[in-house]
Amino acid sequence: MGWSEGPFMGFDTETTGVKPASDRIVTAACVEWRHGQTREQTWLADPGVPIPEPAQQVHGISTEYAREHGRPLEQVVTEVAQVLEACGQAQIPVIIYNASFDLPLLDHHLERLGLPTMRERVEFLPIIDPLVLDRALDRYRKGKRTLGALAEFYQVRGTDSLHDALVDVRQTIAVLRALCAVYPQLEQMDLRQLQDYQRDQYREWAQHFNQYLLSKGRSADVNEEWLA
Repeated sequence: MGWSEGPFMGFDTETTGVKPASDRIVTAACVEWRHGQTREQTWLADPGVPIPEPAQQVHGISTEYAREHGRPLEQVVTEVAQVLEACGQAQIPVIIYNASFDLPLLDHHLERLGLPTMRERVEFLPIIDPLVLDRALDRYRKGKRTLGALAEFYQVRGTDSLHDALVDVRQTIAVLRALCAVYPQLEQMDLRQLQDYQRDQYREWAQHFNQYLLSKGRSADVNEEWLA
């Protein structure tokens, strides 16, 4: 039995924008998967800033709704960090689609609040990112690599209503399990080996993508360090 049999924790956020250094969490979700059973937890935050219209169109949360129904951002960030910290202490892998966004986003929140970052809380937080793995294992496949596109490609059901944090976490877990079925060699790596593999594969992808951007006369601004 490999790590894909669990336990693991899925994690996702919906935010005010796409910049992890400055945008704010609006919703978050964690789904613990253990022996085929799940336990779900969700958060709605008042980000303390207006939610731009493009972000509202993505996740459906308005500034007014978040202000009325959301909890203080500091409380939400603290609780989310505690959940992930517990995973690190127990060496339970955290499954995040496009982790290079969500994890730095959380760390920037913690830094602004004067709280320990995830790197400071745990010596090793095992992260598994289906996006990084899919790019590495099927790098020449054409088409999008969105969560919805991967769910369709790996024939995972329930692709409606994406960009809801809880729905996205469920889909991410399903995609990862499908990936493991197609590529059983993944489970031959332990969690630290898998982390190193993902870091190396992400760096290689980012370098190639930056070269592509330069070839089109655009700025090569993709960070080549995974989770940095």
